[in-house]
Amino acid sequence: MSKASVNPVIDSPDTVWPLLQKEATAMRVSEALLARYAEDTILKPVNFGAALAHLLAEKLAGPELNATQLRQLFAASSGAGLDLDGAACRDLSAIVARDPAAGELLVPFLFFKGFHALQAYRLAHWLWKQKRRHLAFYLQNRVSDLFAVDIHPAARIGTGIMMDHATGVVIGETAVVEDDVSLLHAVTLGGTGKQSGDRHPKIRTGVMIGAGAKILGNIEVGVGARVAAGSVVLQNVPPGMTVAGVPAKVIGGAGCAKPAQEMDQMLVDFGASI
Repeated sequence: MSKASVNPVIDSPDTVWPLLQKEATAMRVSEALLARYAEDTILKPVNFGAALAHLLAEKLAGPELNATQLRQLFAASSGAGLDLDGAACRDLSAIVARDPAAGELLVPFLFFKGFHALQAYRLAHWLWKQKRRHLAFYLQNRVSDLFAVDIHPAARIGTGIMMDHATGVVIGETAVVEDDVSLLHAVTLGGTGKQSGDRHPKIRTGVMIGAGAKILGNIEVGVGARVAAGSVVLQNVPPGMTVAGVPAKVIGGAGCAKPAQEMDQMLVDFGASI
């Protein structure tokens, strides 16, 4: 069985929360130095949403906004239609299924900055849609400073997303990332100049983007495509194909129906690797 097929139903608060608590209890016993961290972050909160809000608020707190204010902001967003809990659980499930370094839900929840950056973006995006744009930009700036991930709050990002390592990821204002996408560190979804308007890439469902790839302009990477590491993509990528190079060119098929889930970065048919 491939890792991509492990735990496919662990993607909702009802299933994730008891598993997180079980794993936190085990960590409290096995690592005394982290016992209080386990208590405060997972074992004391009443549910998954409260735990996530506590974790992110403590990380994002600064001289301008303290942790209590941030927790209140998360609570307000939940009461006003933001399904952060559901999106975060689907992201966690994707990470555990695709990343052998994760091992369990607890590790990415507590320690993976790509997961943290993505959930903070979701709050910033909600604020952007509420016309609270200065506060949205503030959160974007905090995430960039803390995690080295820069996601414009207006970008539209789906769920089931894995940002592996995440350092140096940049996602521009009009970018779209659909569901079940995997991208590695130093990926840029950027523009090509000073023009305004719709100017950033559209990444469709199931795409995998290798480390350091730069996808520039209002172009589309089709469903189930792969972008090789270090590639510079300036033109549309057809669905189900692999592109590589500078500038990137189609070099063959994606190798499987769901490259974002399989995470196969070897270009076996082409004698190279992503």
